Amino acid sequence: MENLLAALLLIWGNASAAQNDITLDKVVAASLTPPPIVAVDENTPAGSADDYLRPTSKEDPQPDAPKVRGVYSTAYSAGGARFQQLVKLMDETELNSLVIDIKDDKGYITYKTGNPELEKTGAEQKFIGDISSVMNTMKEHDIYPIARIVVFKDTILANKRPDLSFKNPDGTLWTNKNNDSFVNPYMKEVWDYNIEVAKEAAKQGFKEIQFDYVRFPEGFEKRADILKYTHDKRTRINAVSEFVKYAKEQLTPLGVRVSVDIFGYAAAVPAAEGIGQDFQKISQNVDVICPMIYPSHYSTGWYGSNVPDAQPYKTIDGASIDTEKKLAPLKELKPIVRPWIQDFTATWVSGHIKYGKAQVDAQIKALKDNGVDEFLLWSSSNKYTPGVDYTP
Repeated sequence: MENLLAALLLIWGNASAAQNDITLDKVVAASLTPPPIVAVDENTPAGSADDYLRPTSKEDPQPDAPKVRGVYSTAYSAGGARFQQLVKLMDETELNSLVIDIKDDKGYITYKTGNPELEKTGAEQKFIGDISSVMNTMKEHDIYPIARIVVFKDTILANKRPDLSFKNPDGTLWTNKNNDSFVNPYMKEVWDYNIEVAKEAAKQGFKEIQFDYVRFPEGFEKRADILKYTHDKRTRINAVSEFVKYAKEQLTPLGVRVSVDIFGYAAAVPAAEGIGQDFQKISQNVDVICPMIYPSHYSTGWYGSNVPDAQPYKTIDGASIDTEKKLAPLKELKPIVRPWIQDFTATWVSGHIKYGKAQVDAQIKALKDNGVDEFLLWSSSNKYTPGVDYTP
């Protein structure tokens, strides 16, 4: 019941950030929809149905990586004048990492890879005109480079290959209310496509691949029996979790870390079978887990606050405690925890406050007080508050 009450208090908000298409009713439905009877395909090893999801190795491919404290950059910023401003921010503060869109929320690959298989999709753009120059600059300034790859939300690939997506009963391509399409997490061809993008990023020198939208479309549990798509007997959770494990196995030999963005609330509610996300199953197969715990995403009553957005320390403190409780059972399989926190003003939230130095400082202090020494800051404009104390 506590999990249900927690879910009912969650704000869906406007993310000004990744994954802003989840609403409260969809969150609750996804969390409470009971999973189907466990059934796996003929390739599943004997024993527990979930044993095969456990990693074969948890060795960190980047053991000498710094404690990452970074910010988000669109491909437009990385390929434009704002890039130098972000580099200057790194030089003048304790920040040391940039998370750059390499495959964005529409499915565009943001630079020309030279890979003929990727070029076939028509997804490649020159948002970053000279990726080598960007990588060289980050190396010169000792900036830890992270490639953000949006996985299953992919309108470009869905339009190019409807057979890899979801179709309405009349055969037309399914889209959500924002006219976005997703590709099918059951399809290994989709897995391999995204991993090929990741491998190209690794060749360029990115030290970490950060996967986002590692899930089915919002509210999928209401459409699963209506839409036309390829699937098997695996649960949606296992299909998504298998992708994460497979990606880790493919990318670790290249010496890059794998991280996954996940809803912050996922630490406080049951596994979301509706969208196929299980906090623990995903976490055990990544080097880094990045819960999105923006205070603006929590509503009245969450962590004892009337307006959690107006209580940044208290909200981050509560979210950090929940995350630790969720991950503790993983023991030696627990990944590095590197949350996304808020450097934007959530004007859509009733009772919101303006975010500046004090609010960002408060979030970072809450993380420190919970033993969390890595974090990422989100601002969709890529403008970050001056004077913040980023000291680890």
